[in-house]
Amino acid sequence: MTARDASRVSLVVLAFIVVQQTLMLDIRIGGVHPDIMVLLPMAAGLVGGPGRGATMGFGSGLVADCLLPTPFGLSAFIGTLIGFGVGLATVALDRSSWWLPTMAALVGSVLYEVFYALLGSILGQPQMLHVGVARTALLVAVCNAVLAVPAVRMVGWALPKVSTEGMPTSTAGSLR
Repeated sequence: MTARDASRVSLVVLAFIVVQQTLMLDIRIGGVHPDIMVLLPMAAGLVGGPGRGATMGFGSGLVADCLLPTPFGLSAFIGTLIGFGVGLATVALDRSSWWLPTMAALVGSVLYEVFYALLGSILGQPQMLHVGVARTALLVAVCNAVLAVPAVRMVGWALPKVSTEGMPTSTAGSLR
């Protein structure tokens, strides 16, 4: 990954965290707010496959963990699993399908919220299972499904393109 690619990815993660912390926290429906940081690993998994989804999930999860009162690393761990899972589940599918980002965001967001609450409870935060996990998962899933297509476009712009040999296209030709 070049410095330009790293700066693009950093810019997208920064944009998501700023929107999350300034806008999404103020939107409350039934006491629950949307969580768009969950979209980053899913979008990266759709755009770049399981490895890039896992990497984006870990990186964006660590950034989110810095601002959350939950156990540090929980968002990074769950984001890594979800990014990898979405990338792996969509490997054999036509990724240009119009419905794929929406469905991946819907299902992935529900899984993220449920696993987040379960693992948080196991790690000493039992209240995470008692705060309306189903309601939270539903709201986050619906909001992320609506925002999935723009998120995939942003992440697609940020991630370096990969050639058929598995090398980034910016360096694949210079290695021959």
